[in-house]
Amino acid sequence: MRLAAVGDLHVKKTSQGLLQPLLAPVNEHADVLLLCGDLTDYGLKEEAVILARELTAAVRIPIVAVLGNHDYESGQQVEVCRILTEAGVRMLDGEAFEIQGVGIAGAKGFSGGYGRATLGAWGEPATKRYVQEAIDEAMKLEAALARLRTERRVALLHYSPIRATVEGEPLEIMTYLGTSRLEEPLNRHPVDFVFHGHAHHGALEGRTSAGTPVYNVAMPLLLQKFPDRAPFRVVEIPSAPASETAAALEAAAKSGDSHKPPVSSGTVGTR
Repeated sequence: MRLAAVGDLHVKKTSQGLLQPLLAPVNEHADVLLLCGDLTDYGLKEEAVILARELTAAVRIPIVAVLGNHDYESGQQVEVCRILTEAGVRMLDGEAFEIQGVGIAGAKGFSGGYGRATLGAWGEPATKRYVQEAIDEAMKLEAALARLRTERRVALLHYSPIRATVEGEPLEIMTYLGTSRLEEPLNRHPVDFVFHGHAHHGALEGRTSAGTPVYNVAMPLLLQKFPDRAPFRVVEIPSAPASETAAALEAAAKSGDSHKPPVSSGTVGTR
């Protein structure tokens, strides 16, 4: 099964007709389209209506999506979800969804930093609330992953669970691009792939500490790296289940073969 993934569409009130030619090729290259948040630019109902029209006109395959931080900007995220759901998009916020034998766990995620630089819940109440939001989003992801019963599984996020795929962004904003708290449930509940957006100038791919491939599919990044291709990444789900894939990656790392690419087609856009 082929998954196409892209995030950060940032649809505006003036975007009518602009998205259709970019996404129309997806029908020939994938079986499911995954949208990794920042679907709208200001989180307005009017923007969601335009996006729904664009998706309905251009995409004939199933669509699964999560929201991003931009979709919350105007406090209309519930209406944005309703409009997209009515257009046939499966919206995930801590839920799991199965399609054609593949389980998809989705959550927006949150920021907070990586590794030793992860912000801790200490000091002012405002800091503790900020950290609690990251913990809550990680728990949403954990709950979604725990519900998956399929052998083949993927995780869908907006924020990045690892630092590797935000490398290239200014150091000053690293903390706001994701958090290692999102990586912890991914290591406890292995998946085949992780997709996220948000980091417009980050890196295309990396791996969790357990070896799971992570892909940054922010549309601005894909357009920059592959200007001659349609702005979505296509990855083919391997035949082996996620647990076996993770074990194979770990064995390869121990044997010194960790430089080998992950088990996937690795195609980007309309190759």
